[in-house]
Amino acid sequence: MTAPGAVLDAKGLKCPLPVLRARKAMGSLPAGGVLRVEATDPGAAGDFAHFCAAAGHEMVEESRAGDVYVFVIRKGG
Repeated sequence: MTAPGAVLDAKGLKCPLPVLRARKAMGSLPAGGVLRVEATDPGAAGDFAHFCAAAGHEMVEESRAGDVYVFVIRKGG
C-alpha cells in the first residue's frame, strides 16, 4: 500500500459530501500526492471512480473493512 499524504474521514456522510470533501482535500496536495478516504456511504465506490476519471486522479487502492470503504487516490498532474 502507498503511504497516504493526507487522510479524510468521511464516515457518516452521504453522497455527494464524501466526494466534495475529497475534492477540497486534493486541492491542498501537490501533483502525485496521495489522499486516503474512509467512507461509509455504499454509493461511494461509484462516486469516487467517477471523480477520479473526471478529475484525472488515479485510484491506487480500493478496499472495504466491514462497513468502511477505503479509497487511496493519487492526485493527477
